[in-house]
Amino acid sequence: MYITVNQAAEKWGISDRRVRILCAEGKIPGTIREGRTWKLPENASKPDDGRFKSAETLLEKIDRKKTELDSKRPLTPGEAERLTEEFAVEYTYNSNAIEGNTLTLRETDMVLRGLTIGQKPLKDHLEIIGHKEAFDFVRDLVAKQTPLSESVIKQIHFLVLADKKDDRGVFRRIPVKITGAKHDPVQPYLIQPKIEELLESYRHSTEHIVPKLARFHIEFEAIHPFIDGNGRTGRLLVNLELMKAGYPPIDIKFKDRLAYYKAFDDYHQKKNPEAMEKLFAGYLNKRLDEYLAILTESANRLHWQIHK
Repeated sequence: MYITVNQAAEKWGISDRRVRILCAEGKIPGTIREGRTWKLPENASKPDDGRFKSAETLLEKIDRKKTELDSKRPLTPGEAERLTEEFAVEYTYNSNAIEGNTLTLRETDMVLRGLTIGQKPLKDHLEIIGHKEAFDFVRDLVAKQTPLSESVIKQIHFLVLADKKDDRGVFRRIPVKITGAKHDPVQPYLIQPKIEELLESYRHSTEHIVPKLARFHIEFEAIHPFIDGNGRTGRLLVNLELMKAGYPPIDIKFKDRLAYYKAFDDYHQKKNPEAMEKLFAGYLNKRLDEYLAILTESANRLHWQIHK
């Protein structure tokens, strides 16, 4: 069931104009626009108004939306499939594009449907397929609530690095440098102890999951345990832990890669993980909005079918 702007304004004690602005800004999940008219879900909550009171922190918003999402679960098989498949294509495209893959979003979708793109390297095709298989594997790990471990990291990397069979799932044995980075990865003999130390620190951290994972991701990439595929593997690890905790996965966009790189530099130069935390939190907040909008739409449709 839906209500009008006037009904929402009366219910929330605000002006019609303010309700229309909130609808236009996308702050009321599940709203529908028909011509010049807005329809709002009957059970929609009044959005927080930062004009009149101190704004909710982003982490508080995430916690509130996570609680709301949990109250609407479980997802139907159709809802889960829709959310996952739409995400997987864009995620695979963006994560590979950040690392230099030349396939476009449309071409990525075509490759995942079994097609070959002419005049594009075989390497790029294998990277797309490998990343999707790694994401599917991560989903299996989530279903089993598998703890994060060195073995899990190597298994994910093995699938990611589909184009380099001799280096798959194996810690690098030579020193490397990251072009343009403000930090040099550790020497090969330090990789395993540093990974063990990182995992131990992660397990015992009591931070909110967003800063906890932001710090883990930066430190993992700083170790740079593999000869190639570290970024893709690291981002998959972040999503493994988010999904295990009941959050939706996030997709760091290719267009935001400069902000992403800068977040690493900020940490290594100033020991400040705030930029990466904000990046993760922003993406997670938007993903929660997407999930809630779809679930609200589904609930409203079911309510309408029952009462029509």
